[in-house]
Amino acid sequence: MEHKKELQVAALENGTVIDHIPSEQVFKVVSILEIEKLRTPVTIGYSLDSKKMGKKGIIKIADKFFEEHEINRISLIAPSVKLNIIRDYEVKEKKWVALPDELAGLVKCNNPKCITNNEPMKTRFKVIDKESVILKCHYCETKIKKEEIVLV
Repeated sequence: MEHKKELQVAALENGTVIDHIPSEQVFKVVSILEIEKLRTPVTIGYSLDSKKMGKKGIIKIADKFFEEHEINRISLIAPSVKLNIIRDYEVKEKKWVALPDELAGLVKCNNPKCITNNEPMKTRFKVIDKESVILKCHYCETKIKKEEIVLV
């Protein structure tokens, strides 16, 4: 009996493939990158088989190339993500996301008395532990662990 292998997701001519997303984080990545606002074709794969991860997600975005600061925001929720830059159906560049030293306007401070929860201003956090993902509010110095993070 012959087993046919087929691509789970169609090939991309030009654009970005965000790969190795933990399945449960796929739609958070869509939200963080505001993919729903794009006007180019987007393919979202959810709960796909992966040798490394068991199950994974993948997002393919035609004709879109993200800036480094946009992609690094993903590292908050999916630190193992790989980015493939595609040109003429070929992977021209591979990047791994990295958590930046500081995050602005992305995470809500968990301290109800923090100025960012009481005045119309952007939050700012210093990343004090990139491996465990621990953030410290610039204004009130509240520390937030990865599992406590609430995106704004």
